[in-house]
Amino acid sequence: MSPNDGTVAGTGEFRLIEAVTDGRKQPETTLLGPGDDAAVVATPDGRTVVSTDVLVQGVHFRLDWSSAEQVGRKAVAVNLTDIAAMGARPTSVLMGFACPSDTPTSLVTELTQGMWVEAERAGIGIVGGDMVRADQIVISVTALGDLGGREPVTRSGARPGDVVAVCGRLGWAAAGLAVLGRGFRSPVSVVNAQRCPEPDYEAGIRAADGGATSMIDVSDGLLSDLGHIAAASGVGIDVRTADLDVSSRLTEVGTALGADPLKWVLTGGEDHAFAATFPSFADLPEGWTEIGVVTMPDSGVTVDGKRYGHDSGWQHWR
Repeated sequence: MSPNDGTVAGTGEFRLIEAVTDGRKQPETTLLGPGDDAAVVATPDGRTVVSTDVLVQGVHFRLDWSSAEQVGRKAVAVNLTDIAAMGARPTSVLMGFACPSDTPTSLVTELTQGMWVEAERAGIGIVGGDMVRADQIVISVTALGDLGGREPVTRSGARPGDVVAVCGRLGWAAAGLAVLGRGFRSPVSVVNAQRCPEPDYEAGIRAADGGATSMIDVSDGLLSDLGHIAAASGVGIDVRTADLDVSSRLTEVGTALGADPLKWVLTGGEDHAFAATFPSFADLPEGWTEIGVVTMPDSGVTVDGKRYGHDSGWQHWR
């Protein structure tokens, strides 16, 4: 292929890496960034929180639905919320990227631009990674975080009597997916929630400082992810639908599509909000809303005191 044909094969690996890293700023925690065999990142706490996610074209994103920049932002966001859900502050990310040889170089630079935008929104940098050839686009992001002297907030600390609370929007990404699946591109606010979540990365730290006993990133659906807390903690959780925020915009979309917006709120994934449990006497941190209670041991997740009669959320290989 010609070196000027506009594809990644024509650009070449090292010029492509230079194109997506040159001139980018790094935070003070990045002691050595891209360009060497490995990066060096400061860990003031002495412990490092680490998480990895993989996004596959056609499974996690579609380039006819989202711009490459939106895909890049989403790839970083879904990882950083896992760090925040542990009560940690993100410090850096590494990216692995695979694509066919005929992928336009412009698509890659736009996608990595989105990754940098989201990293900078969280106050961090992309410190390294790898690029290889594959039959389809695959993005792997590894995120690092710092606990700042806190103990990690795990899924296993919920106790009967705790309150259940959420921070962030629920059901919007699922509604956006439903809209896109019908071939529509509006309302934009709903569709963009599916294309690119905008998590509050400080929410997890506020929860940890506010005494959260357990916490999770809501990526697969509220009921499904609360089920992980219930299983890990050996408790039950009851969600009160009267306390859930079913926005008027979701109701409008649900009416137009003949869908139940409450189901989107209860089971829709990819909003990357946060759910946590707190002692009953605790004052909930800013942005957190009580939606339920932790109940008797090993009683699962219920809605208004009853078992939910539908799928509780996303599952791979189903």
